[in-house]
Amino acid sequence: MTPRAAPGSAIPVLASDGVANLSRRRFLGTAAGALVVGIALPARRAGAESAALRSAAPKPGTRVPAFLEIRPDGSVRLLSPFVEGGQGIATGMAQIVGEELDVDPARFVVECAPPGPDYAVVNGLRMTGGSFSTRSSYALMRQLGATARDMLIRAAAARLGVRESDLTTRDGSVVHAASARSLPYGDLAAEALALAPREGVALRDPKDFRYIRHAVPRLDVRDKATGRAVYAIDQTVEGMLYAAVRHAPQPGTEPEGIDNEPEARAMPGVQGVHRLPGAVAVTADSWWRARKAVEALAVRWTRPAPTGLDTLAADFSSEAMRAALTETPGEGHEAEAAGDAAAAFARAATVIEAEYHAPYLAHAQLEPPSAIARFNPDGTLDVWTPNQMPELFQSLSAEVASLSPDKVRIHSPMLGGFFGRHFAYGPANPYPQAIRLAKATGRPVKVLWSREEEFLNDALRPLSHSRFRAALDAAGQPIAVTVRTVGEGPIGRWFGALFDGPVDPSAVEGIVGKPYAIPNRRMTFVKRAHPVTIAFWRSVGHSMNDYFSESFLDEIALAGGQDPFALRMALVKDSPRHRRLLQEVADLSGGWQRGPYAAEGGQRARGVAMASPFGSETATIAEVSIEGGEARVHNLWIAFDPGSVVNPAIVTAQVESAAALGLSATLVEQMVYRNGLRQAQNFDGYPILRREHMPAVHVRIVESGAPMGGVGEPGLPGVPPAVANAVAALTGQRIRSLPLANAKLSGA
Repeated sequence: MTPRAAPGSAIPVLASDGVANLSRRRFLGTAAGALVVGIALPARRAGAESAALRSAAPKPGTRVPAFLEIRPDGSVRLLSPFVEGGQGIATGMAQIVGEELDVDPARFVVECAPPGPDYAVVNGLRMTGGSFSTRSSYALMRQLGATARDMLIRAAAARLGVRESDLTTRDGSVVHAASARSLPYGDLAAEALALAPREGVALRDPKDFRYIRHAVPRLDVRDKATGRAVYAIDQTVEGMLYAAVRHAPQPGTEPEGIDNEPEARAMPGVQGVHRLPGAVAVTADSWWRARKAVEALAVRWTRPAPTGLDTLAADFSSEAMRAALTETPGEGHEAEAAGDAAAAFARAATVIEAEYHAPYLAHAQLEPPSAIARFNPDGTLDVWTPNQMPELFQSLSAEVASLSPDKVRIHSPMLGGFFGRHFAYGPANPYPQAIRLAKATGRPVKVLWSREEEFLNDALRPLSHSRFRAALDAAGQPIAVTVRTVGEGPIGRWFGALFDGPVDPSAVEGIVGKPYAIPNRRMTFVKRAHPVTIAFWRSVGHSMNDYFSESFLDEIALAGGQDPFALRMALVKDSPRHRRLLQEVADLSGGWQRGPYAAEGGQRARGVAMASPFGSETATIAEVSIEGGEARVHNLWIAFDPGSVVNPAIVTAQVESAAALGLSATLVEQMVYRNGLRQAQNFDGYPILRREHMPAVHVRIVESGAPMGGVGEPGLPGVPPAVANAVAALTGQRIRSLPLANAKLSGA
């Protein structure tokens, strides 16, 4: 549910001089007494920003600053490179900076920074996604806090006439213990601003951490609990119109005519009727009036192609696409290879093979997409839109508006959920419609999609197919495995220019790079494009590929007469990190037992799976029973090793939420096409996990000390295979295509 303004309070009206209207020059000259600190951050890749942004950046080979403001009242304002969307990044950034700055994170105000090269902290890019935020910026943000603290100490030494070494700090003040004097940071900001930052300021010893690695309360909890949190759906600007949109029922078709346009224009509050690419829209003085009018339009649409898979043809179906992936010929491009798989198969005692499929999935977020666009008298454009890449949306908005990027200000609100929904997916985003309507009407326009329009136009996790083969020796040990994956991934679709080679990493992750010591391996990828708009979805390729590979590993174990847990332990015997995870998850669950075994209410069984997503490692055990022909998951035990953590409470919450989404996809979620149309138009046609089907989720964080990995997504990929493996243990049925709701299950 999207929180609204608290009772009796006004929904905020955004002024034109908000944070996204803050130039670098103006920011550096903020009110007297504010301290702005720079930290060396990686220079951005050539060509990744507009000419205007490049001209503001230092010369090639130099580094650009990220910004920290200490206000005269002692509060701290941090412009974060990342968008807050429920993952807790604002709190995490405050903990990291506050640790080194020596300020309680509760005193931070964290805002999403405006577009600019200063914030390109993710391998020379800026984005919030891929579970990259904390791990990509941890060292940089620590250095930021330490540098600021050093400048404050130097300013205090000069004012007090003492040596820097005689000073220390305590929660926002510089302290001279010998004279019992202290100076609040806010009082020192002006002097500190005049100092040049030092390079290589020492960081705090981790053994002395007070905020990092502690369960610091989230900064946004109170606003969310009281309805004061402002999401895109809450935002307004002065004088704006509301717009409701009705998209073509089959993407790729266009409005050919509107038979009752005069009648619609005469409806109460209606300002205008508009044609857009692939859609019609009505602008009005309220969204409800706009929606009623757009629904009343008698629109004639062009016809789609009658058949084929190059576009969304009239006869397109998800079953036809699945068949096409299965039947696509070709050897494919090598994604991973080790040893001599062909020779191993030639001498194998046993060969097994299986095909796995995963369906299209919607993001199904609770906050429907919206965007506001306003053209200003000075020729600039303001766009308020949920996004995970402000600079990219700035560039794309400029293209739609026929402006240069420096004329576009992107405002990035808190997101009502991530899940990969808020990247730029062409027709799956409303901001181009808002820009076109604002230009057509000469007024600010807010576009809000109805739930039905969101389900019709959401970019989907791609449907996928993989064929597995394994060779076993006479002792039942796997000596070779091959996989052929056919499909398309979102990296190749949307960021292909950034990656060399014919293999889309987002299409094969979770199949390649497994930790198991199988000596002969060959994984290949065959690209087969989808006619639908595809997208990133929480844990991306891992969300389906780990289900494929970990389920097939159980098939290998059973074909060789081995216990699946014991086989995994044997295959990671030379990897202490993975052995420990398996041991930890077994201990967390009270000891491994596959089953079936008697439990409360009848027979249950367990399944196990491992996954290595986004630089982290997980081991998952699921406990399942069968009720009324359906799988019922009672417990999920997850041992999670992200290397190290910033906030263990947020880590646990993220693993739990990822597990819930993974279970929802395992049990019930799928987007089905028939006759060129999506069958689900709302949650009644797209079921998600119900509250009564949510299991107990038990999380154990294991800090191995490995390089920091991601947190937001890794808890998901182990859930589908662990559940499917438990179902197989209980019923003898090996489900190779999700969701499980498509299969009628029978108890043991």
